Amino acid sequence: MPESIVQPKIRGFISLTSHPAGCAENVHSQIREIEARMLPGKTDRTIKNALIIGSSTGYGLGAALTACFGYKARTLGVCFEKSPDNTKTGTAGWYNSAAANHAAEKNGLRYKTINGDAFSDEVKQQVVEQLRDEYGPIDTLIYSLAAPRRNNPLGDHWNSVLKPIGQVYSGKSFDLRQEKISHIEIQPATDEEIDSTIKVMGGEDWENWVALLDRENLLAPNFKTVAFSYIGPDLTKDLYRDGTIGRAKAHLESTADTIHALVDQNPKLRGDGSGGAWISVNKAVVTQASSAIPVVGLYMSILFRILNNRGENESTCGQGIRLFQDYLMQSSSVKTDDSRRIRLDNFEMLPEVQEQVTTIWGDITNDNLAELADWPYFKNEFARLFGFNMEETNYDKPVELDIPLNG
Repeated sequence: MPESIVQPKIRGFISLTSHPAGCAENVHSQIREIEARMLPGKTDRTIKNALIIGSSTGYGLGAALTACFGYKARTLGVCFEKSPDNTKTGTAGWYNSAAANHAAEKNGLRYKTINGDAFSDEVKQQVVEQLRDEYGPIDTLIYSLAAPRRNNPLGDHWNSVLKPIGQVYSGKSFDLRQEKISHIEIQPATDEEIDSTIKVMGGEDWENWVALLDRENLLAPNFKTVAFSYIGPDLTKDLYRDGTIGRAKAHLESTADTIHALVDQNPKLRGDGSGGAWISVNKAVVTQASSAIPVVGLYMSILFRILNNRGENESTCGQGIRLFQDYLMQSSSVKTDDSRRIRLDNFEMLPEVQEQVTTIWGDITNDNLAELADWPYFKNEFARLFGFNMEETNYDKPVELDIPLNG
């Protein structure tokens, strides 16, 4: 494939292009952050084999890079990305995964990716075969799947929706295309939409993965697994936590208890008792999925100004490092809240932070948006998701688009 100049084509919360070199720079910057912070002796445990479901972007990518480059774990990722096609770029997740593979090979590490629908039996079987042939039993599984749709082998399909439950949502939002504060109303979900969203975003598939790997004897003693969730503030509660996505997240959290009991009751997996299953409640970050959520873009723009001023605005990679260092890899029991959840959103949810957000939310208009919220930071972070606005990438230079996923 001939080299091409790639320019951003961003429309609201959708980017039609991604930049291979920019995505690689983004990955390399995360690896440098991991290597700088992962000090010898900082944690008590090591990881031998890690499986990351949803490994190509966001929190999944941060966790995969932390496992591989922080703990030298043999890392296998699963994602669903589009490959380059003639003169079209691949998706950012494709180039992220390719860059991670290349960096791992250069450093004598193993980082491979299986590209396909993680819900499918076919991809699950591919993972089983690759673990059996090249890895062995895994001691860490991160479930970071964020998909809009799920199919099953019988031809059924379910779509996730973001809607309130029981009442109309009415409130402020932000129009990403016009870059203006607007007012929205969203009708409540039907029972079918609620059930469908739980099917896609709940914990059933996570439990299926663990059960399959257990049957195939591919779980190691002291096996640990974590799925990611989000709670958020009262400002977004009616639409998010008390809505369809929140109902799915509640199902995900109850699944953590089911899997935890499975590990605890299995003498082989229990090992020294440090294994189990947990939910990690993470902070708000800019992703393509979060940017598509009404209200959240405006909320995050306000939040980021506050957290940046406080020096507490962690990246997805920074949260991945903290998850492993401070929770999963300690010899003591995992620190959780009363609902047995790891809370990586502790800076976001500080009362003084949320009080500032609430005050600004009531005062913010299109006239004072630049003063009260950090919309330029939000836009820059969104562009970087697709490899744009990186400091060292020359966007006037033609680049090769056809980059293999696994070297």
